[in-house]
Amino acid sequence: MVTLDVRPQLLDALSALRDRVAAARFPLPLAGAPRARANRDELLAQLDDYLVPRLKQPDAPMLVVVGGSTGAGKSTLVNSLVGQRVSEAGVLRPTTRTPVLVCHPEDHHWFSGMRVLPRLTRVWAPHQESADDLLLPGEDGRHVLRIETADTLPPGLALLDAPDIDSLVAENRVLAAELICAADIWVMVTTAARYADAVPWHLLRTAKEYDAMLVTVLDRVPHQVVSEVSRQYGALLTKAGLGDVPRFTVPELPESAWGGGLLPATAVAPLRNWLVHHVQDPGSRRHALARTAQGVLDSLKARMPELAGAAASQHAAALRLTSAVDTAYDTEYTRVRGRLQSGAVLAGDALKRWRAFPLDCTAGELLDALVESLGTLLLCAVTAADERVDDAWRREPASDAPELTDREASPESTEHRIGLAVRRWRRELEEYAEDEVRGLERGVAPDPESVAALVATALLGGRRARSAGEGLAERIGAHGALRLRDRAGRLLTEHLDRVLHTERERRLEPLEGLEVHPEPQAELIAALSVLQKER
Repeated sequence: MVTLDVRPQLLDALSALRDRVAAARFPLPLAGAPRARANRDELLAQLDDYLVPRLKQPDAPMLVVVGGSTGAGKSTLVNSLVGQRVSEAGVLRPTTRTPVLVCHPEDHHWFSGMRVLPRLTRVWAPHQESADDLLLPGEDGRHVLRIETADTLPPGLALLDAPDIDSLVAENRVLAAELICAADIWVMVTTAARYADAVPWHLLRTAKEYDAMLVTVLDRVPHQVVSEVSRQYGALLTKAGLGDVPRFTVPELPESAWGGGLLPATAVAPLRNWLVHHVQDPGSRRHALARTAQGVLDSLKARMPELAGAAASQHAAALRLTSAVDTAYDTEYTRVRGRLQSGAVLAGDALKRWRAFPLDCTAGELLDALVESLGTLLLCAVTAADERVDDAWRREPASDAPELTDREASPESTEHRIGLAVRRWRRELEEYAEDEVRGLERGVAPDPESVAALVATALLGGRRARSAGEGLAERIGAHGALRLRDRAGRLLTEHLDRVLHTERERRLEPLEGLEVHPEPQAELIAALSVLQKER
């Protein structure tokens, strides 16, 4: 017989694995991302709501979660097992909107705290007579679990009436799946009319996959067809590899047909006796708890590598998106450097100003024209790089993430940033010119602004500005001109690098904000390896 392993080392390894699962994120809209997110959430629910608390406190009461489709009679079944009305049953659907947990008064403390289902807020309000008075999960921004006590239940047994697994309310469906993950024993309820529906069978197959302790209830079966329906349902279970699952049949009765909420004790006696036996018989209890816990642990061998693979796919996609940005900006950087060397800045109005300098154009006007032309060159480079990125990202499904597609198109702000950068370069260049002029004799010192205009023209004008270098040497000497050109050239390179680096980082910022890193893949596998060694 399997037993629960509650060694501290195993709990530590399991807690570490849980933290790695919680840290895994799948924000990029790849083909397997929705499944990965669902698997992560389901695994977290099983770890937080069931496995970790069960291993830490193996003596806690057994939690039996009753789940099923809309109108399957879950609430009526729970009420009948308890022997009194604790959960609202009726003809309106969905009836169960707030999950209800009922236990013996002596076991109340086990569930009033956050030992299991820590994300649910506990309420102990008196049972409402109207389904309309029940609180919707999430209605006030939180999930609610209503706790009831009944001394008609034996100590050590707790029943949880979960919302419909096929509820029209998406939040109910998610909550139902989460609650089922907290169960020591899963009770799947279906009806004679709906036992072949897809949704219950999905949960049945999930329970088989995790080797959970599972019970099925075929509810509301007309007396005249009970044998035929039971036979067909049994055949379906056997075909699905669930032939050994305990099955119970509840006949169709006036109480179930009209939503009375309480069946005769004899109708549910076989199921109640089975549950009480598994609570009160030590061997049966140990077997049930260990089977479900070991099933979850065994399932990690397949689920963790699947999560790790999804994390690796996310990182690979993020690398492709990043590479597209890097390639686009590297290409434009090289192009800008080439255009600067060829004197492309000294064109249009800047070239006209240079030709009119100094007779019909002041040094300030020439600098204004050069700064504007340089800014235009850089803006064109950034625009071209972003267009290359857009073209490359259109071929990547991962780029459809809202955080990436909602990027504000703001060419004005880009132009503003580049304008600030080139004007800052101009100010620093003028400061360099002033430093150089300051060292000359006062009687022959030229106008610092004219010196700045000449060195700017020499740097940005290519061959067409050869005379600018000669004019600069005439004003501040050959050594001074060489020294100033070197300093100004390094300054130009620094500002060019800074502009394109800033715009590259701006484009990458939304992607980096998604925090898609390579570590989760290795961390998930490493955490699984440590857990397997401890087992």
